[in-house]
Amino acid sequence: MKKRLVQNLSANFCQLILNQLCGLIIFYILSTGLDKNSFGLINLALAILLAAFNILSFGIDQMSVKKIAAGEAPHSVLSIYIIHVVGTGSIFYGLLLVCGQLFEHSAQLYSLLVLIGIGKLMIYFSTPFKQAANGMERFKLLAYMSVISNIARCCGLIAVVLFHILNLHTVVVTFIAGDAAELILGIYLFRNFTRLSLLIKWDGSKYKNLLRESLPQTGVVLITSALARFDWIFIGFVLSSVKLAEYSFAYKVFEISTLPLLAIAPLLIPRFTKLFKQQDTRGDDLLFFLRIEMIVAAFTGLLLNVCWTAVIDNLTAGKYGSVNITTIFILSLCMPLLYLNNFLWTIYFAQGRLKMILSSFIITFAVNVVGDIVLIPLFKNEGAAVAFLAACGTQTIFYLLRNESPQLAKSWRPLTICTANALISGFAAKMLFHGTWQAIPPAIIFYAMLLVITGQIRFGDQKNLTRLLSR
Repeated sequence: MKKRLVQNLSANFCQLILNQLCGLIIFYILSTGLDKNSFGLINLALAILLAAFNILSFGIDQMSVKKIAAGEAPHSVLSIYIIHVVGTGSIFYGLLLVCGQLFEHSAQLYSLLVLIGIGKLMIYFSTPFKQAANGMERFKLLAYMSVISNIARCCGLIAVVLFHILNLHTVVVTFIAGDAAELILGIYLFRNFTRLSLLIKWDGSKYKNLLRESLPQTGVVLITSALARFDWIFIGFVLSSVKLAEYSFAYKVFEISTLPLLAIAPLLIPRFTKLFKQQDTRGDDLLFFLRIEMIVAAFTGLLLNVCWTAVIDNLTAGKYGSVNITTIFILSLCMPLLYLNNFLWTIYFAQGRLKMILSSFIITFAVNVVGDIVLIPLFKNEGAAVAFLAACGTQTIFYLLRNESPQLAKSWRPLTICTANALISGFAAKMLFHGTWQAIPPAIIFYAMLLVITGQIRFGDQKNLTRLLSR
């Protein structure tokens, strides 16, 4: 069990490293090679399309993982899910083609939506196979399937840059080719690794049952999809594509910095599902695992802020560093909250508390939307960051209030202590050392010392971690 868990974690982490590396190269080429207006338009089109296709999943993606992890036949779940994505995806793209009049004042944006939408439709068609691999805990297969698109797009854009033909047209062609490659090669890999029959068979009763079971999660998906990109879309339409380019750059770097969370999150759903099904859980172990997550989250935020201006301005020739210093500071405060929210969400999802999760996302979405509508016109990108921070904090408070485990009621402690330690360390290092590179080592040392003093790092933690990994 220990060997398999370590292999799963390693495979997932490796694919995330590769994906993030390729994504970072793609992101860097686009942000520095295109003007801010073009970069903003691409991000606006991607925000709209990703939100739309996430909504079209109706929450079936997460429910499929849970069902397969709980022991249901993978081929049965996969068959229903494939029919769902092909049907809903085709309907959506057909509607997009006939709704051009809605974008008569944004012809360039509409063209990007139609063209990039072809690629995102291919990615959407590939999701059943990736979710099935996740539910089966075939993380090595999932890793292979998940890196295809980014590798193809990364290599394509590098070639475009080398031939000095980088423009919106070549970017769109590269995106479509990479997304189509993920669908074709993903299906091929899935069939060869799993040997599952891909015989598609319609079963109306099973599909209705799956939709009914996914209904609370559908609401969550609707809200989280809008929540994830509402600020981007609002900034793009209310402010400008240039301001969106600046905000999306800061937000993308913030997303990349959550790499450890991205590595851990896919492993938690099937593992927690089995633990709660077997009633094999201990509150102390969960709290220990959470404490480790908070240490990592706060440390990532610390490094992000200490390094930001010098590194980003050098990399982007002054385009996105100083202009985003306040925005990235506010967003980095969200990082420990995101870790805690994901941790608690996974526990509640494994316990089947979907209606409670839906309620939390409704409240969170309302806070974020109201915050964006009020704050973005007044404070622009910084207002969007504050609204996102308020939404994350609201969700954390809601989850803690609805917690039923006495041990997890203390989960706010590592969050606040680790965040405070990171803030103190960062401010102290910057006050005492003026250069960025001179401030990094002291900031890390101060943070480690404060973690020991405040009891967040303890003797015996290594043994506890080894014991948990071996279960």
